[in-house]
Amino acid sequence: MKHYNVVAAVVCHDGKYLCMQKGKTKFEYTSYKWEFPGGKLEPGETGEQAIVREIEEELEVTIGNLEYLCTVEHDYETFHLSMQCYLASIISGKFVEHAHEDMKWLETDNLWAVDWLPADIKVVKELEKKINA
Repeated sequence: MKHYNVVAAVVCHDGKYLCMQKGKTKFEYTSYKWEFPGGKLEPGETGEQAIVREIEEELEVTIGNLEYLCTVEHDYETFHLSMQCYLASIISGKFVEHAHEDMKWLETDNLWAVDWLPADIKVVKELEKKINA
């Protein structure tokens, strides 16, 4: 089974969390589901370096104040995902979306309002633990 090492940013702004909707993908079971923004680690990159780069590429904003949240392991039908997740805040820039169908800011009491990808469901659960700690 193919294995992907990826990163995700749980971006918080004004008490709301950013989520992104995928468009149609080659994997039907991931099409139009919601996720935290991020992407693949490049060779030699740390998780922190990768997530800052990915968010700049995808959204044209700079994030900072990174805090490790969790690493999620998930088996999809055709691949395994290892996803390092970081809490982050926006440092600069104005959102220009390049890679998704839609984006939303969710209130902490409304995190389940979207149809999350299975791996991201695990992240939402970790985020809730952090919020309620």
